[in-house]
Amino acid sequence: MSNKTTPRGTALRLRLASALVVTSICVALCANTAPVPSPADQYGALFSDVQENKIFEDGKTFVDAVPRTDPATIMRKFEAAKPTTPQELRAFVLAEFIVPGINDTAPTAMRAHIKALWPQLVRRDAQAPHAGDSAIHLEQPYVVPGGRFREMYYWDSYFTMLGLVADKRDDLVESMIDNFTSLIERFGHIPNGTRTYYLSRSQPPFFALMLDLSKQTDTAVRARRLAALRKEYAYWMAGEGCAQKSKKPCDRVMPMPDGSLLNRYWDDRDTPRDESFAEDRATAAKASGRPPEQMYRNLRAGAESGWDFSSRWLTDPKDLSTIETTSIVPIDLNALLWAIERHIAKQCAQAGDRPCAKEFVKRADLRKASVDRYLWLGKEARYSDWAWYDRKATPVLSSATLYPLFVGMASTGQARAVANTTRDKLIAPGGLRTTNLRTGQQWDAPNGWAPLQWVVIEGLERYGHKDLAQDIATRWIKTVEVTYQETGKMLEKYDVEERLPGGGGEYPLQDGFGWTNGVASAILERYLISTD
Repeated sequence: MSNKTTPRGTALRLRLASALVVTSICVALCANTAPVPSPADQYGALFSDVQENKIFEDGKTFVDAVPRTDPATIMRKFEAAKPTTPQELRAFVLAEFIVPGINDTAPTAMRAHIKALWPQLVRRDAQAPHAGDSAIHLEQPYVVPGGRFREMYYWDSYFTMLGLVADKRDDLVESMIDNFTSLIERFGHIPNGTRTYYLSRSQPPFFALMLDLSKQTDTAVRARRLAALRKEYAYWMAGEGCAQKSKKPCDRVMPMPDGSLLNRYWDDRDTPRDESFAEDRATAAKASGRPPEQMYRNLRAGAESGWDFSSRWLTDPKDLSTIETTSIVPIDLNALLWAIERHIAKQCAQAGDRPCAKEFVKRADLRKASVDRYLWLGKEARYSDWAWYDRKATPVLSSATLYPLFVGMASTGQARAVANTTRDKLIAPGGLRTTNLRTGQQWDAPNGWAPLQWVVIEGLERYGHKDLAQDIATRWIKTVEVTYQETGKMLEKYDVEERLPGGGGEYPLQDGFGWTNGVASAILERYLISTD
């Protein structure tokens, strides 16, 4: 028998040999290889909780996350922590995983981020607006809040200026004050914002307090600003003679039962707001038996308050159609007007205008006496709003109770009582509560707002309650920092119960954000709080 092989036989033998080699390798390796575990296999109950609760909008987000340590350690921590709410679960995941698109980039330090934001929020009106444009032209540079708020706003700007001062941008403080002075000279008041559809109302009057931030020494400029402040005061008191004569509310003036005069929020129009037209009509449609014009005026007045909207203005906290803003005497507004009266009196005295100084000292004294009689509730240790419709204080406890401390209007005893109330009822894990009521309105629980944090911090500091002030400041900064580290953004409002972005209101949550930046910078400058 011949040993000679054909080429065809050789090829066949080579193919068979290769197959045997592959098979032997597979037997050697595959038989000893366990299946590679997926995230569902590794994280079990944690995985199902995260996915079923939709902690992240996209189900792929968590499965692509990178663990900061080994899965066994994470699961031991999970069993020990036992997070029960979606908020707790999200916080756990962000602490234990690097989640793509959420916390996978390290933002710059928050204070540095704020400083870098100021130029992005500065606007300069190059020319007068075109015919039909709603913008009101401003000569000097100014800072906008950010997001949908593309124009300069009144009370926002004071809290923005606090940060500008802390960050050595006094040039912008002065240019914004010049703009506000010009607005008063042109329109008789500072509108809600620099749009024509805002001209029928103002906002909480902080112009006098802005002047306290100014380093301007020019006598002529200071005189011009004082004249503007007196003109603004006349705007708020325009209904004074009518209210005294009729014993009924007139414009922004409210006669009290003893004949004294306090103030309310108002709007010169009684139509749906241009910027919230459909929303206002829908709210009015729900209010059976109430004239639509009455509804619109109250909604507009709520916008003038800056607290749009809050249970402070509602007879039924769960129903916006029960809004009665124009029937309420607010403690914050009257504290601010007292501050204006005191400021005018002081400036007039320095200018040698004794009749003016005497008149405004008297006005301030009368206002304080009326506030103490009607808006101070000694048994409840708080300042309140007062309702015309039932001739008594309203039941809503809000952070507005701190305004008399903020401006220096409270006595030492009143301040001590309010500080205790603040400690017992208004402090949340993440800062100061706006109110204690959950209504779905954005100026109620669980939201906290930068301007109110500053009001309480400054007010408590003024009366010597420094530890409580710093405690609130620290809680707030940590809330802002947690969200900043997660999102890289400074937000308009925050949930101070869970340290999350805030919710509620007529529009989506806005970022930017002018007054949050300003208050954060001012707090960090004052207390040097570490955000590490």
